Amino acid sequence: MAASAMVNDKRETLGWAMYDWANSAFSTTVGTVFLGPYVASLARAAAEAAGTTTVPFFGIPVAPDSFLPYCVSFSVGLQVLFLPILGAIADYSHLRKRMMQFFAIVGASLTTALFFVAGDLWWLGGVLYILANLSFGAAIVFYNAYLPDIASEDQRDRTSSFGWAMGYLGGGLLLLLNLVFYQLRETLGVPTGLAVQINLASAGLWWLGWAFWTWVTLRPRHAARPLPAGENYLTVGFKQLAQTFREAYKYPHTIRYLIAYLIYNDGIQTVIAISAVFAAAPLTQGGLEIETGTLTMIILMIQFVAFFGALFWGRLAGWVGAKNALLIALGIWSGVVIFAYFGLQGESRVTQFWVLGACIALVLGGSQAISRSLFAQMIPPGKEAEFFSIYEVSERGTSWIGPLLFGLMNQWLGSLRPAILALIVFF
Repeated sequence: MAASAMVNDKRETLGWAMYDWANSAFSTTVGTVFLGPYVASLARAAAEAAGTTTVPFFGIPVAPDSFLPYCVSFSVGLQVLFLPILGAIADYSHLRKRMMQFFAIVGASLTTALFFVAGDLWWLGGVLYILANLSFGAAIVFYNAYLPDIASEDQRDRTSSFGWAMGYLGGGLLLLLNLVFYQLRETLGVPTGLAVQINLASAGLWWLGWAFWTWVTLRPRHAARPLPAGENYLTVGFKQLAQTFREAYKYPHTIRYLIAYLIYNDGIQTVIAISAVFAAAPLTQGGLEIETGTLTMIILMIQFVAFFGALFWGRLAGWVGAKNALLIALGIWSGVVIFAYFGLQGESRVTQFWVLGACIALVLGGSQAISRSLFAQMIPPGKEAEFFSIYEVSERGTSWIGPLLFGLMNQWLGSLRPAILALIVFF
């Protein structure tokens, strides 16, 4: 039998938030910093050894620097296909916790296996990342779906913000440890490639190890539901999802909010994605010419400041309401792109970018946390995982419009600054 329903339990809330602490290592250490450059360097070496400019991946010639972005796009496509079905299955079966455990263990194990990516096995990095990222997204669907179960409506903003804050803190802490280890690799007598392999594997071990805290404290909310005669979970999932789409007209506020979230979150994800490109680009292209070491420090700063930003926005939502807190955040995002266009000039541009990074960090976790808690209040009971699977697809499956607009504006006008200003339309 499932444990009796209980909300606002501090022990369970902490256990729930610790999963964000656990899995954020995958986003920071693997996705943001180490895997992309490492796999590209291995693929480039393979291409040079073969005397070509491309490497074959299942017979398809691929540019080394494009390989992992292609893998990211493919994994997002898989999420778009599979996450809504998985959410429907979880809601019908009441196996939300078990499915979250399964995909977390699979994702963490695949991430740990990145240790074996070396030499001619550059392609393995892409394959493992595709499957790990799919598992990462699936587990988050069930994690998010727990929010309405563990927190009452008046506490969801604060609980969601606490989860995001713990994610930034946990992901930032492991990234800091990995960067220190990487900088000391020569002193420790560790080859550069091996240092990267250890750092990649550490993200999987961190994810799996800390997730056990969540498994121990998070309670299932309902007894498992048996399957009807002649059915399996896949057919039931398709039927459940089809029924939800047929009944979408009953939830007009939820659908409108999803559309709005799709638009403004696309802008947020684009700012995050292009910030490093903008900072490192030459001055003649509208960039800042900030060197890699400084950029790395700014990334770390953003991780830790975002921890406090997420907590603050949870309190702000309590003072002014979740909708108003979100509108304030979107106003600040608009200010960020305006300042990126008009400011960041002269010898003080690096200092100004530090300040701008801190502003982004303050609003980053807050806007994401309040978005999640606001959506949680619009979901009909019993369809939490299903609706959050669509929400997760909106987050990961549609953040291509902003980069496309940014790229077209930059190519048309020959400068990154007006391209960044163009992103204001999303906010």
